[in-house]
Amino acid sequence: MATKAHSSLSPFSPEWRDLNSVPRHRYFTSNPVVDRLRRAVPFDHIAISGLDLEGYQFGHGVSVDTDLPPAYVETYARERLYEIDPFVKAALSGKVVIEAEVFAETPRPALLERVTSTFNVHNRTLVPVMRSSVVYGAVTFMRELPFDSEELAFLTLIAPSLHADVTRPLMERFAVSHLRLSRGEVACLKQASHGLTSEGIARATGYQNDTVNSYIKSAIKKLGAANRTHAIADAIRRNLIH
Repeated sequence: MATKAHSSLSPFSPEWRDLNSVPRHRYFTSNPVVDRLRRAVPFDHIAISGLDLEGYQFGHGVSVDTDLPPAYVETYARERLYEIDPFVKAALSGKVVIEAEVFAETPRPALLERVTSTFNVHNRTLVPVMRSSVVYGAVTFMRELPFDSEELAFLTLIAPSLHADVTRPLMERFAVSHLRLSRGEVACLKQASHGLTSEGIARATGYQNDTVNSYIKSAIKKLGAANRTHAIADAIRRNLIH
């Protein structure tokens, strides 16, 4: 599923020097993968939120690709509704969240009710995207009629791949610089992912053996990994190495 989101601004816009320069909310009217999914399970709107990077994780509204009306997203962000929305708080549990179930137990804030009614945003159904126990992303599907159990099972299955596909251009371009991984650290991780020992990595890269170990150690720390194996897996998952 390696298809890029069709946004009003491309993830490869030259003015986007780093993640801070990327618009928080990116709108698309058509995306081949989303359109294909919509034919399988019809829905009115979709929002792909969060990146697997510190400061850009789901829950803060700092990275959203969506076909929702821009006025709705901007109002939601301006009024900081994510801070009072029980739906968002429930989503951090790491479970699939269905709006009707949340508001059956928790009153819907009046301002949130006005905003969702104004823009006809119905039946938000959120599938979390996780790494270990951390919810770093989410895919939220919306339509007037609730999803049935079979539709929900399919959306839950496909959501992580869809999230990875839509966010991949940003991750590939900016994740290395955001994590402050050096060229040497990335090179050593890449060779390590091929199963090479430190000695093998040294021969492949031209670095000294001590330098290789230093690069691997610092990469493990920057990625927040427990060891070399976890760092390699994390780097592959983040599209830092291939």
